[in-house]
Amino acid sequence: MALARARRNEGAFNYWPGFVDALSTLVLSIVFLLSVFLVVQFFLSQEVTGKDKALEQLNAKIAQLNELLSLEKLGKLSLDDQVSQLKAGLASAETERDRMKGLYEGLANAGNDAQGKTAELGKALDSEKAVSTRALAQIEVLNQQISALRRQLAALEEALDASEKRDKESQNRIADLGSRLNVALAQRVQELSRYRSEFFGRLRAILGNRPDIRVVGDRFVFQSEVFFDTGQAMLLPEGRAELDTLATALIELDKKIPNEIAWVLRVDGHTDVRPVSGANFKSNWDLSAARAISVVQYLISLGVPAQRLVAAGFGEFQPLDPGNTEEAFKRNRRIELKLTER
Repeated sequence: MALARARRNEGAFNYWPGFVDALSTLVLSIVFLLSVFLVVQFFLSQEVTGKDKALEQLNAKIAQLNELLSLEKLGKLSLDDQVSQLKAGLASAETERDRMKGLYEGLANAGNDAQGKTAELGKALDSEKAVSTRALAQIEVLNQQISALRRQLAALEEALDASEKRDKESQNRIADLGSRLNVALAQRVQELSRYRSEFFGRLRAILGNRPDIRVVGDRFVFQSEVFFDTGQAMLLPEGRAELDTLATALIELDKKIPNEIAWVLRVDGHTDVRPVSGANFKSNWDLSAARAISVVQYLISLGVPAQRLVAAGFGEFQPLDPGNTEEAFKRNRRIELKLTER
């Protein structure tokens, strides 16, 4: 190198070695600085990493502190509410204390009155004790009376049982008597039917086959003209003659029929539908009833027992012929005789 330098020196002035030296020095300086930078960068990264961890720890602590702060705020609100409730309870307690104090004062005032009343109540209690003693005595008497009533009730129940037995026996007897009575009534009815047939047969024989006298079922029907004038209730002589024969037959029949048979001869008066004229009768009811009564009264005058006769007026309401002809009117104006039971 020295030779090269000598040669260069020999030929001309040479700057390259100095340049190379400076460049290498610069490179070395840069490498040194980079090494220093890297070392510094390493230590700074380590320091930053530690700071990050510390920062995270601080953030966690801040979050915990925030939570604690929220809890403290809620606790403070709860404490405020409790304080408010305690204040309200204290006010209520003070009010209650004042009221109780007033009551106590009132009771203290009433105590004096109560002492006087206690004496009165003591006297009343003594009186009540006396009344209770009398009441106990009365209760004892009542118990004895109840026992006697129970014995009487037992006796009455026995008597009731015996009465029910007798009642059953009586009902059996009544049923037997009822059946016997029905049989007897049936016999009486049959007997009365026999006498009725005999009576009607006798009347048929007496009256003969006259056109103004008919038999309708179990009744003898006489035209009103046989006994009465038009619109009148006074018996005609011809009608009296007919009733004379009827009365004779009834008197003989009354002698034959036993007294226990309750028979009657019913005399029914009937008119036609035309209104009555004149002032003697207000309606056909009056006219028909008056005619029936006239027949009954005349039979009684002839000796027929009054209890065997019945008079009834039907007016125009039981017609035999519903027509409006003169013949129909004549048929409906009639006197009917019916032998029946009372």
